[in-house]
Amino acid sequence: MGRIIAIANQKGGVGKTTTAINLSACLAEQGKKVLVIDLDPQGNTTSGFGLDKDELTNTVYELMLNECTIRESMYGVENIEGLKIIPSDVNLAGAEIELLGINEKEYILKNEVDYIKDDYDYVIIDCPPSLNMLTINAMTTADSVLVPIQCEYYALEGISQLIHTIDLVQERLNSKLKIDGVVFTMYDSRTNLSSDVVDTVKDNLNAYVYQTIIPRNVRLAEAPSHGLPINVYDGKSAGAESYRNLAKEVISR
Repeated sequence: MGRIIAIANQKGGVGKTTTAINLSACLAEQGKKVLVIDLDPQGNTTSGFGLDKDELTNTVYELMLNECTIRESMYGVENIEGLKIIPSDVNLAGAEIELLGINEKEYILKNEVDYIKDDYDYVIIDCPPSLNMLTINAMTTADSVLVPIQCEYYALEGISQLIHTIDLVQERLNSKLKIDGVVFTMYDSRTNLSSDVVDTVKDNLNAYVYQTIIPRNVRLAEAPSHGLPINVYDGKSAGAESYRNLAKEVISR
């Protein structure tokens, strides 16, 4: 049975999408069957895998409005065997309003994913940078939530709100949901601040902290503009090695 991981943090710019793309690609590189669900209306995970948003017939938006089946919403990704993506585009921003009158709207994604989760080793969901109905759908679908935290001064801001949301979902909607762990991103070994943030989070957060820390890396920043994950764009870079290590750690857990 597939393991479903939502990648969430309502703070923007913390490396959610970077982690969704590169962790998924590195899991596939390890021979795992992976499905990525882009649940962010910005669609950065979609374009980060090289898909042209203007040429997509079905996306997660059509899926959630019951205008296509889950298999009709899946696309293969060039250069990456064993990985499929359910893409997103700006239409998804209006989904929350369109879903207002629907019964059990918190479970729309879960009901669809239930059909196919046994076909995959991992289902990775990239959440939007807000705690809205889309994120709630991701959390009712997921087994666990992986939280990327940027190594900067305001790192802990908003984390307590995210944990409160996870607790509420666990209590009312998905009793199996747990925090998978915290991943530190954009680590700069040249600054004391990065190591201070890591220490502070470890001291204050009652959650598993992944040993792999994702560094600030130029190649990692360049890869999305080429529509490639880092292990395909530059497999020997520090960013690629870090995400490979994270994938191995995720598998071993």
